[in-house]
Amino acid sequence: MEGKTPGFDIGAGQIPGELHLAAGQEAAAVGVCHHLRDYDTVTAPHRLHHIAIAKGVDLNRMTAEIFGRETGLCSGKGGHMHIFDMDVGFAASEIMTEGCPPAVGAALTAKKRNEDNVAVAYIGEGALDQGAFLESLNFASVHDLPVVFVVEDNDWAISMPKDRITAPRDGSKRADGFDMTGDRVDHDDVVAVYEAAGEAVGRARDGNGPTLLEVQVHRRMCHFMGDPQTYRSKGDQTAHRKRDSIERLAEDLRAFDIGDEELEALRDRGPRSCQGGDRVGPKNNRSPSRRLLTRTCSPTHPRE
Repeated sequence: MEGKTPGFDIGAGQIPGELHLAAGQEAAAVGVCHHLRDYDTVTAPHRLHHIAIAKGVDLNRMTAEIFGRETGLCSGKGGHMHIFDMDVGFAASEIMTEGCPPAVGAALTAKKRNEDNVAVAYIGEGALDQGAFLESLNFASVHDLPVVFVVEDNDWAISMPKDRITAPRDGSKRADGFDMTGDRVDHDDVVAVYEAAGEAVGRARDGNGPTLLEVQVHRRMCHFMGDPQTYRSKGDQTAHRKRDSIERLAEDLRAFDIGDEELEALRDRGPRSCQGGDRVGPKNNRSPSRRLLTRTCSPTHPRE
């Protein structure tokens, strides 16, 4: 990445399939995942990389997976929308609410085992009316499970604005119908998200049930790289690019007498943590075709 723009030509076919970047949605990931432990479960939809990074997924192996390399987290078979890292309890799928039932299942497991594990399921606001999400809310509430549902509201469900497909405007109000706590952070401020998420995760870990948390973020880029965004006005795109949770945090830190030199040192830590990613990027070969069908099914066993 160069700033928040990929440092290579995605159109050249170096990445199999589409690529959905999460620039502009960092606060929702960092503010929540900072409260989690490795053994807590997190599920995410197709726009997932910020959440994976915040949960501690190995960056080099994730990069290899995105490029379809055999050294990737899923041997290059999952691609950028199917990142799975059992070491830190992270899983993702391209289907928007597919992660909700597994997260609820992880929370149910923790409760039955009398463990203090917490599960977090991320979705986008375009999925607020989907059945898997609503059924997961109901099950989690009925069984008082330690799970937090995080809705990233970036105003756009692919090409459809939120106000044309979903009522009410405040998605956290969905919690009212399931007798659970609902909360909303109206701006992509990582500190505000951190505080709200701390209450939600703490509530779950203490055995006090689920929470639905909606966070207002902004989709800085197109739905997928190459999307012409003809459905979106230039004014909307410009306004979203001006909002940046990272720059907002920098201003907050300056208010606490954190100098520019210290801020630059913090910014430099990100690229350093990705060193080695170039070795698993465009120049390396993809997973050999002869291995594409390995590890796709469980081993067969002879019938007794």
